Amino acid sequence: MTRPRTHIWRLLKWGRTLARHGALSGIERDPLTPPPVKRMIRIARFGARVPKQPAYADAFQAIGPAAIKLGQTLATRPDLVGEEATHDLMRLQDRLPPIPFKQIEQAIAGSFDKPIDTLFSEIDPEPVGAASIAQVHKAVTTDGRTVAVKVLRSGIEKEFARDIDTYEWAATQVEAMGGELARLRPRLTIETFKRWTARELDLRREAASASELAEGMQAEPDFVVPEIDWQRTGGRVMTLQWFDGIKISNREALDAAGHDRKALAGKLVRAFLRQAISEGFFHADMHQGNLFVLPDGKIAAIDFGIMGRVDRRARLWLAEILYGLITGNYKRVAEIHFEAGYVPSYHNVAEFATALRAVGEPIRGLPVKDISIGQMLDGLFAITRDFDMQTQPHLLLLQKTMVMVEGVATSLDPDVNMWETAKPFVGEWLRSELGPEAALADRLREDIGTLARLPELVRRLEAEIPNRGAAPPAPPLRDVEVVTFGNGWKYWLVAALGAGLGVAGTWYWL
Repeated sequence: MTRPRTHIWRLLKWGRTLARHGALSGIERDPLTPPPVKRMIRIARFGARVPKQPAYADAFQAIGPAAIKLGQTLATRPDLVGEEATHDLMRLQDRLPPIPFKQIEQAIAGSFDKPIDTLFSEIDPEPVGAASIAQVHKAVTTDGRTVAVKVLRSGIEKEFARDIDTYEWAATQVEAMGGELARLRPRLTIETFKRWTARELDLRREAASASELAEGMQAEPDFVVPEIDWQRTGGRVMTLQWFDGIKISNREALDAAGHDRKALAGKLVRAFLRQAISEGFFHADMHQGNLFVLPDGKIAAIDFGIMGRVDRRARLWLAEILYGLITGNYKRVAEIHFEAGYVPSYHNVAEFATALRAVGEPIRGLPVKDISIGQMLDGLFAITRDFDMQTQPHLLLLQKTMVMVEGVATSLDPDVNMWETAKPFVGEWLRSELGPEAALADRLREDIGTLARLPELVRRLEAEIPNRGAAPPAPPLRDVEVVTFGNGWKYWLVAALGAGLGVAGTWYWL
């Protein structure tokens, strides 16, 4: 078990790096920051040259691989780190210098316990991408297919485990201070980060995520997912289909190839809505580096380490909230928040609806380029504070992905209105899920399931309630308080009972 002084030393060392990039200034100035945290920040920045303009992404990049991933997680929590820090962390580039190709060859051969030339006829020694957890090489299989091979960095699991241990310790100390920080639930943020990382450190799980997403996206043929080569995939190596396309961020190349950027923006938004609302399983890292446009105009996604999942009940709530905001039905949006338990019941529904209207009305019908995201977030976070709303961990990834998709769509078409694009899709899905036909189908499915379970229920009841037999029912016994004794008391009690019985026996015979 790691000692507290080790955690404190690591935090001071990381804090020093953050301070040199000005990344602690906002936390230190925040009146809600507990005094012990402010004192630790002052120690960390003592003697450091603090820039006027904070560079949050650069600071996390300088600390190392685990910090890069943590920074990407914090980019989902503007309520915790502030809108300015969130915006800067969104540009965090998960890139590191590549590891030597010799190590890559050894890792592949060791993973499958066979010579590398029995798997691939050739592998490009220059990686096409080198990130904090793994790097990717272009290769050709022995049967002639062009593929991408993703290989974990050596020792990355141990490094992440060490750093996450300290993140958990620090979050626990901060949350124990109570107040606003307890409401923001930093421990859950770290737990969410820990789960994301666990999925990314096992490439079999990433491959399974890609396979599941491909199945769910069959209804959206304009959004494609690479096929997995399961025979060349293991815990530390993943092999998948290679795509030749244009990065979605390269607008000049897209225009030169004759692609309709406005149509691409619509395809991207619809693909995201299909994943998040219809399927409840979505690619949660859809930044510009992970999206490509193929020659036929389809959008291809890569990197499935971070995936989100939302159950059907939560999706219904979310769809109704989204549709209510689009159509201006703030009363229904407020009611859903209370039904879902997002707002404590002691608050007033009508007051919450008015607060939502104050945030929603100024942005309805505007293109994204005319919306101040900062003002909107400030308004939303003020509502969460005023109405004692706790952070909902299952929505963190969805929030982050929605902002990310909106940013990519805007870069393709500055006049895109994500709300209006979403309106027909969400409305159609709600009708299919909440209409009378859907309600009848749900009721039939539930009733048939109950009937099918009746025989098993009867068998379990028979096992729990045996035949009465010949003995009469026992009379009711009076409740008597049970006193717990230690071992010593047990011996005295037995001796006393024995003595009492002996005396009673003597009197009986007399």
